[in-house]
Amino acid sequence: MKQSRKRLRPALLIPTTLLTLGTLSTHALAQIYNPVELTGGREVNDTLSASDIPTGVGGFARDYKVDLLEGDQITIDVISEEFDTLVSLLGDDGATVSENDDGPDGSTNSLLFARIDASGQYTVRVRSYAGQGTGAFYLKLARLREIEE
Repeated sequence: MKQSRKRLRPALLIPTTLLTLGTLSTHALAQIYNPVELTGGREVNDTLSASDIPTGVGGFARDYKVDLLEGDQITIDVISEEFDTLVSLLGDDGATVSENDDGPDGSTNSLLFARIDASGQYTVRVRSYAGQGTGAFYLKLARLREIEE
């Protein structure tokens, strides 16, 4: 009987330890990933830094969440004097809806146009092209409206 108790303790210790580590990891991830809410004027002056989300391919990303409606036509403009910007629009499932590196003006700033197919919460992701650089940037999301005659 004593020998079976000795075997049982390590057997119970391993699942309990794994459960605790799993809970800590989930909690830690919730604290690490906390996108900024884009509300009101949907404009922000911010900074991309090494304390932001590692992209896994070099560099970092800064995320913003925004609620969009089916049929919305939007522009996302990202301007920086300090790094070559890359902006992505991600759906609520994490899939890339649209992405832009350089705007039509020939600069390294980004200008993205998108038509929203389904209402929901989207993520605007700002990062540097090829993971090269960090620094200050300006982000503006605007809804395009039809001109009324």
